[in-house]
Amino acid sequence: MQSSLDDTAAPQVITRRGRRTLEFSPGDIQSEMRLARPWALVLAYSRAMMCFALFVPRPRHIVMVGLGGGSLAKFCHRAFPHTHITVIEVRADVIALRAQFCIPPDDARFRIVDADAVDWLADHPACCDVIVLDGFDRSGLPPALASAAFYGDCRRALLDDGVLVANLFDYDPAWQAMLARLDAAFEGKLCWFDGIAASNHLVFAVTGAARPLRLQRRIRQRHGRGSGLLARLLARALVTWLGWRRVAQAPQQG
Repeated sequence: MQSSLDDTAAPQVITRRGRRTLEFSPGDIQSEMRLARPWALVLAYSRAMMCFALFVPRPRHIVMVGLGGGSLAKFCHRAFPHTHITVIEVRADVIALRAQFCIPPDDARFRIVDADAVDWLADHPACCDVIVLDGFDRSGLPPALASAAFYGDCRRALLDDGVLVANLFDYDPAWQAMLARLDAAFEGKLCWFDGIAASNHLVFAVTGAARPLRLQRRIRQRHGRGSGLLARLLARALVTWLGWRRVAQAPQQG
């Protein structure tokens, strides 16, 4: 996540009972990792964000806004071995924790960029087919990551078969306004999940060329949400399938 939660609070790494968390205040968990399986997605909302793969099953380039403990970055790095992944993180002190959260080193297809996502996306039109937007402060998304101009830049950064997934919060008084801005930027091509985890609302916005299958159409009903239980089950099934697909595609030894 774009770790602007509190510019004055240093990130805290807490390890207990086989798990490691990133927190900015005691008990306020921003990211969680199992030490035995550091690539696994522990938090329900992070599994649900992977439902972008219903729209783009084999992404060429994923751009993530916010690093946090790297849960989504690690999972995507493992699940999509042929995909380029760029993570934009504005806080150097969060990037400095990457080794403690077993985040892979930069290489030809994976990199973490110390930059402001607003500026970076504005400078990179038509660069990716997936944007994962998971950045917030105590009141929700920072205003810079919730403006009409920013969502317009996100739309322009996506290729014609792309999808943006955004993590919004119903405790943010501006969240309905953010939904309206996304709706305008993507010409009404939205769907969303409620009831995933506490106050999370996961919004999926697709570009004009995306062609959803029957299951995708059901999720993409103009005002369709589905129950929180259904969304959680779908997310678990998708994450399991992505893990199975990775194993099935792995080159055989010997």
